[in-house]
Amino acid sequence: MNDTKTITLESPIQRGEQTISTVTVRKPNTGALRGVSLTNLLQLEVAAIATVLPRITDPVLTPQDINNLDPADLVQLGGEVAGFLLPKAAKEAFQSA
Repeated sequence: MNDTKTITLESPIQRGEQTISTVTVRKPNTGALRGVSLTNLLQLEVAAIATVLPRITDPVLTPQDINNLDPADLVQLGGEVAGFLLPKAAKEAFQSA
């Protein structure tokens, strides 16, 4: 089971002199999901994604980083988070459809 996924950003994040072009997202544990509705995460609600991403990304994305993300990158990162929440059987059914 793969507990991490590395995403190449469409629009790299500029943080001072550092350019972040890839972000590794790890499967969240229950603690990383505290205070967030799982339904909102599965529906890719921006506020829910923005709450969880700083807890599960490497390098750690700051709220400012997340607010400045290209929408395509936000959807890609959020999709990975949502994918981690699905049971194995649901993933297999989706992939075979």
